[in-house]
Amino acid sequence: MDGPAPTAPQSLTRVTNAATTSQIRLRQSQVGKITPQDHTMSKTSITSARSHIVDDLSKKPKKNLRLKKMASYNYKEHSLVSSFVITLFLLVLQFQVGTSELQQNYYSQSCPKAEEIIKQEVTNLYNEHGNTAVSWIRNLFHDCIVEGCDASLLLEAADGIESEKASDRSFGMRNFKYVNTIKEALEKECPLTVSCADVVTLSARDGIVMLGGPRIEMKTGRRDSKESHAKVVDESIPNHNDSISSVLSRFQSIGIDTEGTVALLGAHSVGRVHCVNLVHRLYPAVDPTLDPDHAAYLKNRCPTPNPDPKAVEYSRFDLKTPMILDNMYYKNVLNHKGLLIIDQQLSSDADTLPFVEKMASDNGYFYEQISRAIVLLSENNPLTGDQGEIRKDCRYVNDMLVI
Repeated sequence: MDGPAPTAPQSLTRVTNAATTSQIRLRQSQVGKITPQDHTMSKTSITSARSHIVDDLSKKPKKNLRLKKMASYNYKEHSLVSSFVITLFLLVLQFQVGTSELQQNYYSQSCPKAEEIIKQEVTNLYNEHGNTAVSWIRNLFHDCIVEGCDASLLLEAADGIESEKASDRSFGMRNFKYVNTIKEALEKECPLTVSCADVVTLSARDGIVMLGGPRIEMKTGRRDSKESHAKVVDESIPNHNDSISSVLSRFQSIGIDTEGTVALLGAHSVGRVHCVNLVHRLYPAVDPTLDPDHAAYLKNRCPTPNPDPKAVEYSRFDLKTPMILDNMYYKNVLNHKGLLIIDQQLSSDADTLPFVEKMASDNGYFYEQISRAIVLLSENNPLTGDQGEIRKDCRYVNDMLVI
């Protein structure tokens, strides 16, 4: 229903006040200034103006009624259109949030124990094979930076699919078989519900905790790719010999800034480097940016310039806390003990050096930044909603299986 129309005195007050102001402005334009008389117009003038307006309105009751009805109609029409637009917007927003975005506790209804199962399996595997925790972090990086977080990394070569694992960029990666150990436990609890892409993400989160790092809140709801991205792996994953500028540019292309990139490289605090990726800094001459004593240690670990790729010849990134994710990596870099060229460039680049120094002096700051960067990485271009599928076996698309 329409609200009550303003009473005559209220309407007349607005009109006569406006008329009074107009008279003052007219007087000002004529004489160049406002006189005291303008501010103290007599009550007689106002009363007279009101009486004239009342007489005028009383002569045109039908016209005023018609105008009132038209205004009421226009208001109702505008209100209906506005309500429709708002309702439509809310429905679209609800649809997008409900079906197309990653969410905290995505499996709270469909598989309430999912995250606890993954955590328990990661813990069990760490207790049996401590290096699995390092593998989970590397899996996240290699999967998410190549076309997004969709578990394409895990696909085996079969029926025309070329595996990303065969790329030179995947050299040294291992423990893929244990991903399916986690997936099998989930399938027993909730068949075809939890994606392999979320297994990659949550195993990395829990692996970081097993390595003494921070607990990171991560969203879920990813779906699995039905295809491999093997053809773009080499151009997607930075090489350890790339310049720092190209590495920064690559990460910036997926929304990770310089500070975040420096933090992600701190994952080199754990794990190891195969001699194949080290000898170019040792032979035929030692890289002058390497600490001489550390170079002597590395030559002892990698005694020939042509190591066997299949041999277990490697050096740890960090000799003091090799299986703890901490800021020791940055201290080593500042002391010229970084193993890869990209590691050492962090301390010589003007854009990255301030972050290296700050992370080396403040482990809490490093944890804050690597947590932020890991979240950004884990949310890079995921498949959601009706895209992709939920694989039963992380190694194969469902069309290859009898489900």
